[in-house]
Amino acid sequence: MEEVTEVTEVSDVRIAAEIIRRGGVVIYPTETVYGIGADALSKPAVRRVFAIKKRTLAMSLAVSGYEMIEDVAICDMATIQKLLPGPVTVILKKKPVVPDILTAGSDKVGIRYPDHEMTLRLIDLAGTPITSTSANRSGEPPAREVREISRALLHDVDYTVDGGRCRYGTASTVIDLVDMRILRKGAGYQACLDVLTGC
Repeated sequence: MEEVTEVTEVSDVRIAAEIIRRGGVVIYPTETVYGIGADALSKPAVRRVFAIKKRTLAMSLAVSGYEMIEDVAICDMATIQKLLPGPVTVILKKKPVVPDILTAGSDKVGIRYPDHEMTLRLIDLAGTPITSTSANRSGEPPAREVREISRALLHDVDYTVDGGRCRYGTASTVIDLVDMRILRKGAGYQACLDVLTGC
C-alpha cells in the first residue's frame, strides 16, 4: 500500500509541475500550511493567483535551493543558511527578474525555501520559483490539510496536490533581513530570534 501511495504522490507532483510550466495554478502542501502555486516570474500567472486570492498585497515566492535564492534576490548566504530550508519567510532585496506585480511594487521580495520533500520536488520539476501564499481567500484562516480548503477555492485552481496534514499547521515566521526585524511570528520563530540576537 505504501508503494502505491508513493507512486501516486510522485504522479501528482509531476502533473502539478506541468500545469505550472504551462502557466496554470495549483494548490500544494508545505511543512507550514497549504499554498497556492504558480510561476512566480510570470506576470499573467501571478495576476491569476491574486484574482483567486482576492487580494492585491505582495506575495512571497518559494524556491528549491540556495542557487535559486541567488537568482532572484541579493543575500548574505551565511545568514540564509541559518534559517533555510525551514518554516521561515525571509525578506530580501529582489533582483530585476522578479516582476513588480509579485511584490506590489516593492524592491523587496519574500522567499520561502520549504523543508518539505514534495514541495521541493514540485519546484524542481516546474523549473521556476513558484508563488508562496496560503491556500485561502484573503481574511480566511490558512489550511492545514486539503479538507480545510474551501470548495470554491479548490474549484478556482487547476489542480490540487494532497500531501496530508502539514507538519506545523501554522504560517511561517517572516523576518526582514534588510531591516533586520521580525514582521510576523509563526513557525520557525526561535531560529529567527537567534539570528537577530546573534546567537
